[in-house]
Amino acid sequence: MTMRTTLKTVTFRWPFLLSAIGEVQAAGTYNVETNEELLQDVSFPAYRRIETLIFLPSRPGGARVERVVDIDPLELEAAQKNDASIAVLEGARHAMAGVARP
Repeated sequence: MTMRTTLKTVTFRWPFLLSAIGEVQAAGTYNVETNEELLQDVSFPAYRRIETLIFLPSRPGGARVERVVDIDPLELEAAQKNDASIAVLEGARHAMAGVARP
């Protein structure tokens, strides 16, 4: 069976929670690995996701991996969107704080 692995890093500006982890993780950069298998018996190349793994450091910002957790990629995407929304709101709040009031 043919497999492919995709590696990426995701950065959270704010603490986040994924149900598979079960505890709030610190803001920071995390490595994510997605493993997929090539589907057989189709007339074009197509892959099925087998697992998406996040590598959690032993301490925030640390280089040593403490554990690897199989996560839901849709939940990860939602957490990233939530993180971006918080960043936008915080930016707007800071911008408004700098605006002179009549």
